[in-house]
Amino acid sequence: MPLILHLGLGAFHRAHQADYVQDAEGWSIEAVSTRDPTLADGLAARGHRYTLTERHPDGPRAKTIDAIVRTHALTRDRGAVLSRLADPEIALVTLTVTEKGYGADLSARALDAADPAVASDLRDGGTRSVPGLLAAGLARRATPLTIASCDNLPANGRLLESLVREMAEARGTPVDAHFPSTMVDRITPAPPRGSVDVETEPFRQWVIERAPGLPPGPEIVDDVAPWEDAKLRMLNGAHSLIAHLGLCAGLPAVRDVVAAHRAVVSTHMDAAARTLTGGPDPVAYRDALLDRFSNPAIDHRCLQIAADGSQKLPQRLLAPLGEAADRGHPLGTYALAVAAFVRAWREHKIADPHAGALRAAARSDDPLAALAALPGLARRETLARPVVAEAVRTSLAAFRHGPEAAARAALA
Repeated sequence: MPLILHLGLGAFHRAHQADYVQDAEGWSIEAVSTRDPTLADGLAARGHRYTLTERHPDGPRAKTIDAIVRTHALTRDRGAVLSRLADPEIALVTLTVTEKGYGADLSARALDAADPAVASDLRDGGTRSVPGLLAAGLARRATPLTIASCDNLPANGRLLESLVREMAEARGTPVDAHFPSTMVDRITPAPPRGSVDVETEPFRQWVIERAPGLPPGPEIVDDVAPWEDAKLRMLNGAHSLIAHLGLCAGLPAVRDVVAAHRAVVSTHMDAAARTLTGGPDPVAYRDALLDRFSNPAIDHRCLQIAADGSQKLPQRLLAPLGEAADRGHPLGTYALAVAAFVRAWREHKIADPHAGALRAAARSDDPLAALAALPGLARRETLARPVVAEAVRTSLAAFRHGPEAAARAALA
């Protein structure tokens, strides 16, 4: 029976990869909770079975998932996880550890030596960080391994490979592995704390570059970049705009923001699509996204999406914003997204690894200049460009008359 070792036992994994593996006859998963051991304990107490509920507009449909056959809590089972990484029984490793889980300086696409776990692993060859853990496992392994990042990062496979190789080079250990890039998609609201059951939307997608050891089910391609870019810029970029605008406007969920500001969301998706080459048909993709975002049965909270914005905005918004400015495209909804980000950080408590610096920047006399100087924000130089700065400051000025006025100004 082919086994997948998965790092990151969060709701998304339980709604997405585990569901795919459930449908792949003969495959199973050993899942590692990288942060919260109660998830591993809770799933084990249920015999590694849980309910996945798809929230269709016409009513819910439940499915029992038992594809996960064993769980580990990394905080106490690190040695066992390391042994499993080295075991040839493991055919594939997948990761959903969120953007901040890689210990990366995303602007340099390299290890962040200021990250405490990374610094410790570089110093003593340890396994506190994800790259340190993977490098140590590969050093003990006698056979090649495929390791697939499933997080929302550009060229996520190449990024992960560079981090693991950098860590291994510091130790003088080998890396014999394939690192395909992937694109994953399924809107999954955060479940109640401690719950192993998950609710999700009907739609799911997994696109992965060709590599050894992959289960049946995902769409296999030679280059995932066009799908990845479309998702990051049209779906995730719109999500970040929606999340921060919703926080500013007192609209708690994605469906509420789309109901109130559908034209803004649609316009932003069209703007993002103009920066893409290849991938899905942009009009059909936009319309499908709007339908998914409007699903009345999905309560996807703006505060959940806004979390870790310093790790999300560079690839979701700042990269296409820079390209749009280069091409002379309208910047209205991009400027609105950045301005809403500033306003949300002024007024709300949002989880982020750079929370203190972001809050100080948002509340400063010149928040845009402060963000452009923030070391923890990749692609921050985009915000210092005169054409971008002018557009964002115009949107910030419109916010003085309320979020609705700022949204209308973005469409003008």
